[in-house]
Amino acid sequence: MILLLDVGNSQLFGGIINSNQAMPPELLFRFRKSTQSSASSDELGLFLTSVLKENDLSPKKVTQIGICSVVPDAMHSLKNACQKYFGITPFVLQAGVKTGLKVRYRNPLEVGADRIANAIAVTHLYPNKNVVVVDMGTATTFCAITKDKDYLGGAIIPGLRISMEALESRTAKLPIVEIVKPEAACGRSTIESIQSGLYYSHLGAMREMIGLYQKEVYNGEKPFVIGTGGFSRLFQGTEIFDTEIPDLVLYGLYIAIQLQGNPTISQGNAS
Repeated sequence: MILLLDVGNSQLFGGIINSNQAMPPELLFRFRKSTQSSASSDELGLFLTSVLKENDLSPKKVTQIGICSVVPDAMHSLKNACQKYFGITPFVLQAGVKTGLKVRYRNPLEVGADRIANAIAVTHLYPNKNVVVVDMGTATTFCAITKDKDYLGGAIIPGLRISMEALESRTAKLPIVEIVKPEAACGRSTIESIQSGLYYSHLGAMREMIGLYQKEVYNGEKPFVIGTGGFSRLFQGTEIFDTEIPDLVLYGLYIAIQLQGNPTISQGNAS
C-alpha cells in the first residue's frame, strides 16, 4: 500500500492506494487533519498509524509514502515520523524529480508542489486535452496545462476562507460566517450578504479567468476545466467545471512515485 500525504496551509489531506493501479486509482480511504507546522514527529506518527488502524489497515502494509507539501516547516517532523513509525524514507515531490511535465514558469522552482501534482494527474487522466485546474483550498489556484504536457502557469487568489477571515479581522462589525452556497445573490441580512459576496465573487473570478485563458493561452479553444480542493463542491451545478475530482493532488502524487521507477501507468481512463 502507498500512503499519500498532501500538506496544505490549513489541512493535511491523505489517502491510501494499493500499488500498481491504472488511472484513476481507487483510494481505500481518505482522511484530513489540521496542519500544525509545530507538530512533533511523534504526534504525526501516532496520528497516521492510528488513522490506519481505525480503518482496519495495518501500518506494516504500507510499503511507500509520498509527500506533497506547501508548508516547509512541517517537513522535518513529517519525514522523521515516516522513518520512525513506518521505517520508510518518504518520496517528496520537489524540484529535480521526474514529473513528465515541461514547466514554462520563468522560475520553475516557484511552482507549488500541489500545483505540480495536479498537473501530473491531468496529463494522465486527460492526455489529449488542454486543461485548466481550479484548486479551491486556502488559496484558490488556477493552472493551465496543454495537451503537450506544458505547464504554462496560472493565477493565485485568496481562497474563500481567507477572504471571509479578512472581512472579519479588518472590519468592526462583520462576523465570521458559514461558507455555503447562498439561496440568492441579494442577501437580506449581514450574514447572507457576506455569504453571497464570498460565493459570487469567487464564481465570477473563475469565469473570468477561464475565459481569459481560453483567449490568451488556447487560441479560443475551450479548455477542459477541472475543479478540486475542499470548496469545489460548493460550485456543483454552476457549470463552471467540466468535472470535479477531489483527489486530484493525491492521484498526481501517486503517479510521481511511479515515474521515479518508470513502471507502466495506463492513461486516459477517465471519462
